[in-house]
Formats: sequence, structure tokens, C-alpha cells
Amino acid sequence: MRAIHGRSTNGVGKAVGKRILGTLGAVALTASLLSACGGEQEPQGGAADTSSPAPEESSAGPEPSAEASASEGPGASEPSAEGSADAGAEDDDSTAAPGEGDEDAGDDGRKNDDEQSDEGDGAADADEKPEGKTDSKDEEPEEPDHIEYGEASDRVGDLQQRLKDLGYFITSVDGAYGGETQQAIFALQKAGGLYRDGVVGDATQKAADDGVVPQPQTSSGKVLEIDVDRQLVLAVENGSVVKVINASSGNGATYDAMGNTYTAYTPRGSFAVYREVNGMHSSSLELGDMWRPKFFTGGIAVHGSSSVPAFPASHGCVRVSNSAMDWIWDTWGAPSGTPVVVY
Repeated sequence: MRAIHGRSTNGVGKAVGKRILGTLGAVALTASLLSACGGEQEPQGGAADTSSPAPEESSAGPEPSAEASASEGPGASEPSAEGSADAGAEDDDSTAAPGEGDEDAGDDGRKNDDEQSDEGDGAADADEKPEGKTDSKDEEPEEPDHIEYGEASDRVGDLQQRLKDLGYFITSVDGAYGGETQQAIFALQKAGGLYRDGVVGDATQKAADDGVVPQPQTSSGKVLEIDVDRQLVLAVENGSVVKVINASSGNGATYDAMGNTYTAYTPRGSFAVYREVNGMHSSSLELGDMWRPKFFTGGIAVHGSSSVPAFPASHGCVRVSNSAMDWIWDTWGAPSGTPVVVY
């Protein structure tokens, strides 16, 4: 406004000097120039008086949208029409009133608004949990749908008791899935014709629930039966299976020992225990040690071992766990003359 008045005054002086206007003409020209000041539109909503405080955006502007309220927090609103017009008319470098600073920045200010809004959205998102999810620390981890080696739980204890009741060799019902439990699971899976991995899934659990137990081949007397096809040893009394033991027999491969070549073969047929060693025994062919072996034909024996996998792995003997061999010796008994039937 001051700049316009300055330019207008210089114009009046030149006009008076050239045209020598009369008093009435000068008054008329002055009135005309004063009306021209009004040709520059004042800010909407009132005079642009820099001494008066800027209007509150929250009261004059539109209602904030739900999205803006969520991202910018309580009390935030969009700039009003008055605020935008005032900022365009003012060149004052003094500190802007609240709500005017961003608009004074022009395009940069609007960009900053967008950045702040985005940051606000990010902060809100960070505080919100994804739909359908909860903090893992607030929940107990889900129990796996299978039982495997290393688990310690009540359900392992229930399974151990079930296996023991069915006659699978297991001595401790302690709820911990260790080596002895694994041997019993191997035996159950072999008896049920299942995959032999020691993992108790639906099929293995069903076999336990259904009471799957191998049927013996003999009907009288105390007999040590060896099922080569299913890799099992059965302690049988008068046609009833007393104990089912995981076993590993000859793997069918050829091997060299003491200058000769042999085949890792477990012969089938009817035999009897003819020799036994109550302790650790070293193979005469230098093939390793056998725990408390009971020989039933040639150098082939049922004996304890620390390694009894779920598949054939021996040189021809029948491996069982050391604890199972102790049971055969100390609890069930299989003295010399005990029948051994291999099929």
C-alpha cells in the first residue's frame, strides 16, 4: 500500500506542472487516484493489518478429515482461506503466527506438510499391530503337531507308557524323548510298516493308539525270534510276545577281514543259543566289540551295541541296544539251549 501511494503522488505532481489544474481539478484528480488504491484487492475477510494477530486456522478453516486427524494428532487442521491470503499479501520477515509458517514457505512449505504427515502416519503405523497378529511374548508358542527326539513333555510320558504297556522295550517313563524312547519308536514304526524316522506323527501315533504289535511265529516255549524283514527281535513265551526290541542285522555288503572276503549276511532258520559271553567281547575277525553276546550259529550272535539304527548295518550279527541286551540276560533270561528262530 505504501509503495502504491508513493507512485501515485509523483504522478499527481507531474500532472499539475503540465496542465496547471485548478483547485477543483486537483481535488477531482486526487479523489480519482485514491479510488485506484482500492483496485488492489485486499485479503478476504478484512483489512491486511500487520499489527493485528493472524486468524486461528482451526476456527476459520474446514473440519479436519479423519485421515488428517489420525496422522497429525489432536487439534490439527488444514490451513484456512484467510491464512493463505494473508500470507500472500505480507512480506514481513518477522516470526510468523502459529499456523502461518508453513504457508509462508510456499511450495516448500506444502512439501514439508506432506513429509510431516507421512511421518505422522509412520508413527501411527509403528504403534499399531498388524491385523490378526499379537506379540509373541504374550503368547505361549504353539505345540508342534508331532513328537520328536529331544522333547520333554507330558505327552511324551503318555506315549512312553503306552509303548511300555504294548510290550515295546522301554524302561523309563520320564516324559523325556531320548535314545531309549527312539529305539521303541523305531520298533513301533517297523511293526506298523511305517517310515522309520523316529518322529511321531499322525500315523505313528495311530499305530500306538491302535495297539500295533508284531505277531510271533512260534506258539510254545520261550523263544528268541528275529524278524529280519522288519529288523525286530521278539521275546516270545508260549505264543505271546513279551517284548519287542529294535534290531539291526547284516546289511548284505561284502567286506574284507583277516585276508578273507565275507558277506554281511544274517542266516535264516531255526537255531539255539550255544555260547554266551557275559561282558564285552572282541570279534575274532577284528570287526569290533560286542556287549554280552549270545551266539546261535557260527560267529553270529545277538549282542548289545551303542549303535542300533533303524536299518540293516551289521556284519551279520543282530544288534540290539545295550540296555535291551541287559534285559535279555538279567530279566528274561536266554541261557544256552534257548531256541532262536530267524525269519
